[in-house]
Amino acid sequence: MAEPANDPLRADALKNREHILQVAHDAFAESGTTSLNAIAKRAGVGPGTLYRHFPTREDLILAVYRHDVRRLVDSVPDVLAAAPTPLDAFRAWFHTLADYVRLKHGLGEALHTAAVQDAVNETYAPVTAAVAGLLRACEEDGSVRPGLDAADVLLLMGFLWRVGPGEEGREQAGRLMELAIAGLGPDNTVNGPDTSH
Repeated sequence: MAEPANDPLRADALKNREHILQVAHDAFAESGTTSLNAIAKRAGVGPGTLYRHFPTREDLILAVYRHDVRRLVDSVPDVLAAAPTPLDAFRAWFHTLADYVRLKHGLGEALHTAAVQDAVNETYAPVTAAVAGLLRACEEDGSVRPGLDAADVLLLMGFLWRVGPGEEGREQAGRLMELAIAGLGPDNTVNGPDTSH
């Protein structure tokens, strides 16, 4: 019977953790060098509370990344419902994914570890499933050809997090996005390499 008494505490701790993750996301988006103490202050919690949830900087960075990706994966139905067309949803969703990945890449040496590879591997299947959902909606309305592989499309869209920063990078990403979408269109077919020679 002790279980229900712990629920409010657990719920409160979870809410606290979610709040810290959102504050950390915003802080890292502004500057990848933001200190953990600055994040704690901004979140309105003591450093001890922050370190209890996230003992190291890497723990916090990876938790932010996982949190962002989970929210993005879960957002597909809402993005599809809010966008004028499935293709608009596809564009918006991938631009948001690119923002998250760029944020992660901007955090320097802290991310060159086995723990990071684990986080990327752990989020790959849910992200690919989300891409498959977007592609299904686009296929149903005829804006992309049938039979596209979600993993291939995810790899193709990787250019989005490799463009430069600032307005120039954003404009280039927009142009490249339209080139990629044109290639996915219903009128295009991709043949394998010619091996007849």
